[in-house]
Amino acid sequence: MKKSFQIFICFILFLFISHESYSQGLNAVIALDNINVFAAGNAGKVFRSSNGGTTWAKYTIGSIDYKCASAFGNDVWVGGSDGKVYKTTKINSSVNSYATGTSNPINGIWFVNSSIGFACAGGGLVYKTVNGGINWSLSNSGIPAAALNSISFRDANYGVVVGDNGKIFMTDNGGGSWVSVNSGVTRNLTSVEAFSGGTLITGEWGTILSLTGISITPINSKTTSDIRGISGSSFTDAHIVGGGGFIRNNKNGSGDFLNFEINPMLANLVDVSYLDPNVGYAISSLNDAIIKTTNGGQSWQLSGGATMTVTSQTKISGTPATGGIGNGISMLPYDRDRMYVAYGRNILRSGDQGETWTQIATIPSNVISFNTHSFYVCPTDTNIFLAASEASPTDRLVRSTDYGATWTIILNMNITSYGTPLEIDQNNPSTFYFAPDGGGFYKSTNNGANWTEISGGYPFRSPCDITLSWFDPNVIFVADGVTGSGTADLFKSTNGGVNWVKVHQNPGSGSTVSEIPCVMTTPFDKNLMYLTTWSGSLRFKSTNGGDNWFQIQSTPWSGWTADICREDPTLVMTGNYGPNVSLTTNHGTSWTEYPLSIIGCGAGTIVPRRDFLLSQQCGGICKLKMTYTVVTNIDEQIVSSSVPSSFNLYQNYPNPFNPVTEIKYAIKNAGDVKLNIYNQEGKNIYSLVNGYKNAGTYSVKFDASAFASGVYFYTLESGGNIFTKKMALVK
Repeated sequence: MKKSFQIFICFILFLFISHESYSQGLNAVIALDNINVFAAGNAGKVFRSSNGGTTWAKYTIGSIDYKCASAFGNDVWVGGSDGKVYKTTKINSSVNSYATGTSNPINGIWFVNSSIGFACAGGGLVYKTVNGGINWSLSNSGIPAAALNSISFRDANYGVVVGDNGKIFMTDNGGGSWVSVNSGVTRNLTSVEAFSGGTLITGEWGTILSLTGISITPINSKTTSDIRGISGSSFTDAHIVGGGGFIRNNKNGSGDFLNFEINPMLANLVDVSYLDPNVGYAISSLNDAIIKTTNGGQSWQLSGGATMTVTSQTKISGTPATGGIGNGISMLPYDRDRMYVAYGRNILRSGDQGETWTQIATIPSNVISFNTHSFYVCPTDTNIFLAASEASPTDRLVRSTDYGATWTIILNMNITSYGTPLEIDQNNPSTFYFAPDGGGFYKSTNNGANWTEISGGYPFRSPCDITLSWFDPNVIFVADGVTGSGTADLFKSTNGGVNWVKVHQNPGSGSTVSEIPCVMTTPFDKNLMYLTTWSGSLRFKSTNGGDNWFQIQSTPWSGWTADICREDPTLVMTGNYGPNVSLTTNHGTSWTEYPLSIIGCGAGTIVPRRDFLLSQQCGGICKLKMTYTVVTNIDEQIVSSSVPSSFNLYQNYPNPFNPVTEIKYAIKNAGDVKLNIYNQEGKNIYSLVNGYKNAGTYSVKFDASAFASGVYFYTLESGGNIFTKKMALVK
């Protein structure tokens, strides 16, 4: 049975105890059939859809964290943060709780049939049941004290459990004994799923492992983001989620997980559930949004009418004396948190993904006197800084070897007013290229200490940007042009910069032609490229390695610097010459403009993760924050599990209301309950409650945002009793 999280809506409050929650987000999701989908998370949060994710009902059931679950047939088992396992069914809301023998959170649970199941927790604890979860016994022979995070069984005998510090344990005798498997990694492992063809394991910092027999094969994910969830129909049809919201699968036949699925979620994903090879759901721990696919991951949509809001947060404000045009943002390729920016003459550092910044150095005014256009911290030695900057009377390439304390002028050469003429070879991080104004192309192989002009002809005059292929360091692009010059061309070299061929010219002539400020490549696809233009406000795309280009968008804003997401090539962001940025999450098919909290001149853009979008302007540094709102129609809480003295339907509060009101009801005897909304014509327009309920007092929130002002009626039916009351919606 595949890993899943299945939880029925109507838990009994007294079965749950209070527990401190670490987050208010969701932890797991499961599609039960074509219409019934459940998601649950921390602090008693549960979502339910009975129409395939079109709309969702939100419930708060108790206060513990729901960590994991499994299902077989009609039975559902949920692992709680209190160390207990809760059992219910798909067709009945009665719930029983069973002690496992620990108070540690149950992090993983797996049932192979209606009787036999396993659960794992911290401390190296693995528990087994043979009677459907009623009784549990330790089954961890061979497992030392370790934090265990996920468990999966292929059948009643073969299973795998994974945990922190790269721990993997395997059993082939139904948990009678476990043997350690050398993972070859020290990162925390977060999820496992055992298929008939092999076992797949995911973990923090981009860890993906394939386990066949006792042999481990690492899979290169090309990301440092955490991978938290895995689901699929087979060993060769599996999907993983994580990072800032990426979803990938291994359907490309290569065995890797570099086949990207287009989705709008710009937030960390923690679980994914596929109902069949086509229908799947995924959730985030940072918000309540749920996304859905119906075509096997080719595309995803926000489920239930959820909406995304993007806000700009100013992290650095104020206009430096010398401005900030250019792309002065630098991020180390192996560090997901640390980054730097050259802002005017000041160098600032962030160690928390751009949330806070500390000034660490200042380039003296006698070294540079104007804008810093390009800035890099050398990955092989982070004490070395390189900057291409404007100065008087000649622009300069400058270098520091002591973390910005002192600076040396390396080259005195002019650079174009709006260009970023310094570039690193990401695959050879001690190698840099420099293209000054007026011709010439320079290369350094020792972190900028020495430079050599590469022989050959140079058709470009005012280089705006240098870009290297991730797949071949001999393939180099130079974007050229200056406003009003009548020339704005893109040149390509296939022999390391010795010879050049024009592969694109910005449309127009004379003064209508200007810079090509930015050209982008990605480590995931050698053929995929984008470029921005100044004049005409156009964006272009290439799907054959830059040999040919086609226009994909015309915008009201002039394009400036841009970045393809470092972990997902489906997402691209451009920094516009104006108070906004442009964003696409579908390979450039559609774009959305988002305003910035500061106004500047375009400048740098960096997208290390799908949820980490940073833009540099003359007026400061902006970080974009994504939040989501799920359209929920019901929010039900169990007010009391005590048996009420009578059947009762209370008056809604507030009344009149706009647009949310609360309806309270009490049922003396357990049974099926219906709570429906009717209009003045007596037509049933919405069902708030329709299912089995235990005796108790309940409170339901009704969101009438989709309905017009007027008088409505709500009717409670249970055990032959019928109550009706009136309410008024005033908008």
